[in-house]
Amino acid sequence: MRFIYSISIHLYTFAIRLAALTGNNKAKLWISGRQLQKHHFSENHNDDQWLWFHVSSLGEFEQGRPLIEHYRSYNPQYKILLTFFSPSGFEVRKNYKEADLVLYLPSDTKRHARMLLKNFNIKTAFFVKYDFWFNYLHALKKSGIPLYLVSGIFRKKQHFFKWYGSWQRRQLAAFTHFFVQNEPSAELLKQIGYVNFTVTGDTRFDRVVKVAGEAKSFPEIEQFIQQQPVYMAGSSWEPDEKFIIQLIQKRTDLKFIIVPHEIDEERIQNLLQSLPCKASLYTEKNLPDFANNRILIINTIGMLSSLYRYATIAHIGNGFGNGIHNTLEAAVYGVPVIFGPNHQKFQEAKDLIECGGGFSFTDETQYADICNKLFDNSDNRKTASEAAKQYVLKNAGATEMITGFIKL
Repeated sequence: MRFIYSISIHLYTFAIRLAALTGNNKAKLWISGRQLQKHHFSENHNDDQWLWFHVSSLGEFEQGRPLIEHYRSYNPQYKILLTFFSPSGFEVRKNYKEADLVLYLPSDTKRHARMLLKNFNIKTAFFVKYDFWFNYLHALKKSGIPLYLVSGIFRKKQHFFKWYGSWQRRQLAAFTHFFVQNEPSAELLKQIGYVNFTVTGDTRFDRVVKVAGEAKSFPEIEQFIQQQPVYMAGSSWEPDEKFIIQLIQKRTDLKFIIVPHEIDEERIQNLLQSLPCKASLYTEKNLPDFANNRILIINTIGMLSSLYRYATIAHIGNGFGNGIHNTLEAAVYGVPVIFGPNHQKFQEAKDLIECGGGFSFTDETQYADICNKLFDNSDNRKTASEAAKQYVLKNAGATEMITGFIKL
């Protein structure tokens, strides 16, 4: 079975190479980034002991980040290796200062796994959420290196829990301990014979609480808002914006701040052309009419988590794509969150709906009804705001539980 798995990894890599040749930008970055960094994995780094954190993309990085920063502060004798699978995470965090090396994870082959462990003196490894690479897991287990799953989440649909998943189930034996987000994940592990788990919740709660406490102020944003109610769209995609455009046409009493998930020039120009009235760009904040428009487009990165503090309600993007972005970044400020239907994979989104701090919509009627109830009824808005904030605060603390368990 391991042979078949290894063949599938080679086929996957070949498919990405083909995609890169046909012009797919993400595939190009996936290939070129790994090519440029090959030398790091062939050089000897054994003079130092390393803590290895592996994440898939940006969301998983935010889950691993509280642990990285904890160990950087309390165990500075260890160097930190941070690896990404996806370009969308690596390109944003490649200059992250708390890690000594930020690299793409080489494709999951036996040779790459052996090379990494040969040239890095790994003391402890941390994989975040659900990025399982079986050749790396096998190499870590064979080398006797402690491996922890952080903010792990398991679902019945995964191979581990299918009748044909016996080989995949055995690979989980590489983990020293599982720190999982919820009881259903713990129960699934128990069903397949693993009892080395602790339900800690999600480390992202700790991260957003810290970020909110250190949030930046933006005088130019305050100038734009002019104390009016603010509809903020975070990490928006075109399907989200179709709804937002309708609201812009109907609600002239609101200010709109749109933070697109992608901010290349073509994307920004297409968004500008789709809007029913003139919009300001953040990069043009020094222009005299910057604050006079009703719409502001944030066409730069790194601001969103602090910007949510200015929102009256927040629309979390990609609910009509493959899954919503981070709801907690807004909820921590006591901002009610709304999003499209594709949120089922995100426990926090389901929890926010249940506690009254989050709202999901599937069509224009639902969308308009939710927005009107929140903007027009202060009692509704205050209740939702408090529910969102308390949900985040009550679920913080996973980082302390994990670091209390793992003694380096």
